[in-house]
Amino acid sequence: MPHTLVAAQPPAIVMTRVWMREHDWLHSVYTSHANQSPTFRFPDLLSACIELVLSSTESLARLQLFLGTELGARDPKAPRRSCHVWRRQFDELLREHRAAWNSHPNPKFELDAIATGCVAVVRAEHDSVRRVLTQARLNCAARAAADADQRG
Repeated sequence: MPHTLVAAQPPAIVMTRVWMREHDWLHSVYTSHANQSPTFRFPDLLSACIELVLSSTESLARLQLFLGTELGARDPKAPRRSCHVWRRQFDELLREHRAAWNSHPNPKFELDAIATGCVAVVRAEHDSVRRVLTQARLNCAARAAADADQRG
């Protein structure tokens, strides 16, 4: 019987890292009493932060400022935690990683720094926990709709 080649699907979630201060905040959102029905996990929460920041030019400017000032002043060997993100938001991180603002002659920030910056920018905004959980719901609904479209 001949073998059929099946195109490999990229993984739905991708691992990145987040600096400890921002990871601890994500953990506080995860354990928040507001995170219920459904309870969103780290890929949802980190993806929501990325979506909130990278979909707004104002938030993107705050991200760049955070990276160039606060994160740039931190110890570069500071510990980080592994954290998963949904493929769509990881692709958005990659787009920003390759953007002109992150290219020569500007300093180059790695993916974990950009992900960390997204969390930091959202954390500093008003009503941040509610905003993250609302965006996580919107992202979840968009993934469910895309999955339904693919099935038929």
